[in-house]
Amino acid sequence: MIAHEVNFDGLVGPTHNYAGLSLGNRASMTNVGRASNPRRAALQGLEKMRTLHRLGLRQGILPPHQRPDPSALEKLGFSPGTTLETVADFSPALVAMLMSASPMWAANAATVSPSFDTADGRIHLTPANLSSTEHRSFEFVQTEQILGTIFSDQQRFQVHRALPGAAGFADEGAANHGRFVASVSASHGEAGVHLFVYGRDATEPTTSAGYPRRQSRLAGELIARSHGLQPARTIFARQSAEVINAGAFHNDVVSVINQNVLFTHEAAFDDQVGLRQALDDAALDINVVRVEADAVPLEDAISSYLFNSQLVTLPDNTMALIAPTDVEETPSTAAYLKAAIADPHHPIGAVYVMDLRESMQNGGGPACLRLRVVMTAEEQAALSGRVIVDDDLLTVLEGWVRRHYRDELRGEDLLDPDLLDETHQALDELTTILELGDLYPFQT
Repeated sequence: MIAHEVNFDGLVGPTHNYAGLSLGNRASMTNVGRASNPRRAALQGLEKMRTLHRLGLRQGILPPHQRPDPSALEKLGFSPGTTLETVADFSPALVAMLMSASPMWAANAATVSPSFDTADGRIHLTPANLSSTEHRSFEFVQTEQILGTIFSDQQRFQVHRALPGAAGFADEGAANHGRFVASVSASHGEAGVHLFVYGRDATEPTTSAGYPRRQSRLAGELIARSHGLQPARTIFARQSAEVINAGAFHNDVVSVINQNVLFTHEAAFDDQVGLRQALDDAALDINVVRVEADAVPLEDAISSYLFNSQLVTLPDNTMALIAPTDVEETPSTAAYLKAAIADPHHPIGAVYVMDLRESMQNGGGPACLRLRVVMTAEEQAALSGRVIVDDDLLTVLEGWVRRHYRDELRGEDLLDPDLLDETHQALDELTTILELGDLYPFQT
C-alpha cells in the first residue's frame, strides 16, 4: 500500500529563550543567558518546512504550547491567576521552567507506530512524559490535548496517555525511536521493524558521570506493547555511555534511520555487533552506514549535529540529508558529506543545509524539530484542522510570526505582563489559522 512519511514540525513558540535548562545538552548549557530572537527562530523553522514541502515531501505542523501552562502552575501549588512575578518572588528558576518553548522540538512529543505495524491497524501515538527534565515534565498535558485534537478520528488513530513520570518509566519520545522498512522502492507502506534505544534499565541509576541517561528500556517496552507491535519486529538497543557523557542526550544526536538505512556514528551504540545481528534476525537487508571517529570525531558529530539532521527519501527514491549550517562550518563533517555525495554507493545523494541557529543554540537540530508519522492518503484526509502545509499556509504563518513575535527576548523579559498578552493573542489567532478550535486553556 502507498504511504508517505509526514514530518510534523513543532512551530517555535513566542517565549523561545535561552535558559540553559537541559543538563547534558551542550548547546543549551553553553548559551544560557544569551538574548534569543523568537521571531527569527520561528521563521527559520517555517523556512525548513517550506524547503521540505518544495522537495515534494509531506509536511505537517504542530502548534506551540501555551506558556505558562495553568495546569503546571496548579501542580506546583500556585492558585489560578498567580502572576509570574509572584512565582519569581518564590523561585526565579521556576519562571524559566514555566516559560520554556521546548515543545518546539517535536521529536520529543511522542512515539508513533504506523497502522501497518499495529495489531488493530490504527496509528498509535504515545506522548512522552519527559520526566528526566523538570521543565519538560509538564509538556505531556498539552501534547495529549494537541495530538488528541489533530488525530481525533478514533477509527484511524489512538492517542494514548503518557507513561507515569517515575524514573523507571522515563520516556523521551521519537528522539530515541526509529523504524526500518525493507527497501526504498517499497516506500514506507509496508510492515516495519522498530528500534527503541535506551540509556539504562529501569532499575539502574539515572545518571552516568553526572549526565542523565534519560530513556529507560522499560518505557520503550511498554509503548511497544500498548501499540500492539510484534515482538519479533521490535529491537531494543542501549545507547553507549560514551556518547551520553559526551553530550548526546538523545540517540538522534548520534544516529538517524530512514527506511533501510541506519546512518550512525561508530560510538552510538553500546553493542554495534549485537544490533547488526538483531537487524539480520529481523530479515532486513539494512544498509548500516557507520561513520568512524577517524573521519568525524565524536565531538564534531555532536557539536555540528551531523546525525541530528533529517534523512529523507525524495520522490525519485533518492535520499537527502536536511542538515544545519554547522555541518558546513565543521571541517570533518563538511569533508565527510562532500565525499558521501560524490560516492555513488553512499545512500546520501544530496545535502540541503538549513539555517536553524536559534534552535541549534538551544540544543536542537533539524531532527529535533520534527515528529515522523507514516500515513496513507486516507489517514491524512482524516486529520483535523489545517495542519498539512502548502505554500499559502506557510506564507500566512510567516506573516503571523512577524506580527506577533518579538525579535529579542532575555530572561528578565519573561516577567513582562505584556508578553503573556502577546502570546495569548498570537495563539488565539493561530488556532483560527490552523482551524483547530479552542485548543488552549486560556480559550476555555
